[in-house]
Amino acid sequence: MKKPSKAAKKPVLSVVIPAYNEEQNIAPTLTEITAKLRAAQIPYEIVVVNDNSKDKTPEIVRALQKKDRGIKLVNRNPPGGFGRAIRSGLENFTGDIVTIVMADLSDDPDDIVRYYDLIANHGFDAAFGSRFVKGGKVVEYPKTKLYVNRIVNKMLQLMFWTRHNDLTNAFKAYRADVVRSCMPLKGAHFNVTIELSLSVLIRRYKIAACPIRWYGRKWGQSNLKLRAMGRRYLATLIKIWFERLLILDDIMAEKSEVKPE
Repeated sequence: MKKPSKAAKKPVLSVVIPAYNEEQNIAPTLTEITAKLRAAQIPYEIVVVNDNSKDKTPEIVRALQKKDRGIKLVNRNPPGGFGRAIRSGLENFTGDIVTIVMADLSDDPDDIVRYYDLIANHGFDAAFGSRFVKGGKVVEYPKTKLYVNRIVNKMLQLMFWTRHNDLTNAFKAYRADVVRSCMPLKGAHFNVTIELSLSVLIRRYKIAACPIRWYGRKWGQSNLKLRAMGRRYLATLIKIWFERLLILDDIMAEKSEVKPE
């Protein structure tokens, strides 16, 4: 992939933000992200997916839309679910590059700018950040979730022979066509995070690795429930594992083809 020339039009960044009952977080999250993107002169759209919130999340987003035309609100119908919200966002963005960001400011907006630069200016197809490499940072991560996170990600590294060690984190960025090559996604809950990242990984796209920072939420409670996710993660892993075998078979078949003289 060629690097864009300086005179070329800058790619538009779409920021997909799933939101469920985030009335305390959504305004500061949108304010800080848009400020960082404007300062970096990155053209953007923010796609907030309201996942059937019972609080004032959609009203707050509508108020912010009046001040910033780059903010889009997508209201979902039941049933809810983190994965369904992500899928809705990925079906409704229009930019050239897309990143998935949490609504609680746990993801650092400076890292969004870094992701954009890697894809827009350095020829990468995707950018996978890690909180657990040199330069990465984790603040106030619940100990039980941290322990489970490290075990699961180590298992994924071994299963898929990859250096990337934070595959379960949703906060990554992709070229638009890369995401669409992995559609349709099936994950209805947090298992969509590994479904998307592993789908990109097994297709052998050019992926940048970089350290990122993560901060525990200041307000509200996380919607991730570890016990409920076990079977969903397992089902998704089995799906991607067999898909990987089929893709490898296709690659080997292409290499073995005899080219006509």
